[in-house]
Amino acid sequence: MKRQSHLVERLPRGLFSISEAAKHGVSHASLYRMRDAGLVERIGSGLYIAGTGIEADIDLLEASRKAPLATICLTSALARHGLIDEIPSSIDLALPRGKTPPQLSAQVTWHIFDKATFDVGRSSIAVEGEDEARIGIYSPERSIVDAFRLRASAGYETGIEALRNWLKRPESQPARLMDIASSVPRSKRPLRQAMEVLL
Repeated sequence: MKRQSHLVERLPRGLFSISEAAKHGVSHASLYRMRDAGLVERIGSGLYIAGTGIEADIDLLEASRKAPLATICLTSALARHGLIDEIPSSIDLALPRGKTPPQLSAQVTWHIFDKATFDVGRSSIAVEGEDEARIGIYSPERSIVDAFRLRASAGYETGIEALRNWLKRPESQPARLMDIASSVPRSKRPLRQAMEVLL
């Protein structure tokens, strides 16, 4: 146990792979023993993090590592922005067309977005549990636009609820929302109709 504790000090900080542990002089067998002793935690296929009782968003850490362009979208983004009451049963993540979604341990619903509009309203947030880990997230406005654009899968009421709550916010700018809708296909008309009812 003492030797294993000493080996933990060699491990890379934050999230690391088996091959990265090996580069720091920790063999596969030693890594597995540390895992069994509770000194490291497996967070996904081939991914580990040192420590016990880790306070981290394990699901997003794995996603950010395996799919650097992964972006929180639709109901997951709306829930994070406090625009809907629903707690999604899986994480909605978007990737640009042409990128293959990786297999993750977490329950994830992958969405493939057009490359031309993928970055519209996209920023990134820190992932809890690792200082340098970040993951993409769509703005409240882009997430509302996507809820209307993909209303058949997101649910029409989801977009209405999010829009209603967003309009109550003092910082909401309907013109900005319509600008984003204009740049994302199939969203402007249903969004405009909903705004005419709610405003």
